[in-house]
Amino acid sequence: MTNHQIIDLPGQQLAYRQSAGQGRPVILVHGNSGSSRTWQLLLDGPFGRCYRCLAPDLPGHGNSARATDGYSIARYTRTLAAFAHATEAQGALVVGWSLGGHIALEAAPELPGAAGFALLGTPPLAGPESMGEAFLPHPALGVGFSAEVGPQEARAYALSQLAPDSPLSPAAAAADILATDPAARADLAVSLASGAFADELAIARSLRQPLALLQGSAEQLVSLPYLRSIAPSLPTLWRGEVQLIPGAGHSPQEETPEAFAALLTEFEADLP
Repeated sequence: MTNHQIIDLPGQQLAYRQSAGQGRPVILVHGNSGSSRTWQLLLDGPFGRCYRCLAPDLPGHGNSARATDGYSIARYTRTLAAFAHATEAQGALVVGWSLGGHIALEAAPELPGAAGFALLGTPPLAGPESMGEAFLPHPALGVGFSAEVGPQEARAYALSQLAPDSPLSPAAAAADILATDPAARADLAVSLASGAFADELAIARSLRQPLALLQGSAEQLVSLPYLRSIAPSLPTLWRGEVQLIPGAGHSPQEETPEAFAALLTEFEADLP
């Protein structure tokens, strides 16, 4: 298993995992109440042995220190840009899962040298008014915005990130949720309610780099019709449509890692 390393960024100590590969850098950004653990199969598999994969724990998540100045997508965005610079990975393929996809997309203006962006289980939002259309009404969705979360709520939230019939245990994801700084979820809820995030759809439409939209076919949280409705307006969208990963829910990197890695390899091969 890939071990953690520690890097000191301005105002933040960050833990991250790095694979053994020496190819193009790939930055992997996890989601709300997750950690770099979610990328472990990718890091340790053929993809990680080929490419230099860097998977940070966001502030307040995993093994990273808690943020002393609060949490928001803008705060995470600054951290991601600083991490890319500090690890000399400004030319990376940036892969964001769930909340990590929103962070990656909003960081795009600060990462002009990035080779491309891949969003997994992430609907680019024009604003708060888009959320009702972009997300499915799953009963566990609210857990991701609740400060105090108990074991039952954590398990329900972890299960929502899998296909309904997935044989994968939710235990590891539930442990990540319980280990996350409660303020990270509470602050995120406040920032989203106040509209304190960028027009992600406008960013996606103005990207010069290739953009891949990846989605599990059995996704329980993100609306596929919404993604397909915005796809025609994205000029650099890879293959011109949303790429579905059969048999996976919200977490293809854990549920169907070989299929996910194969799709990501094909995207990387198509990058300039």
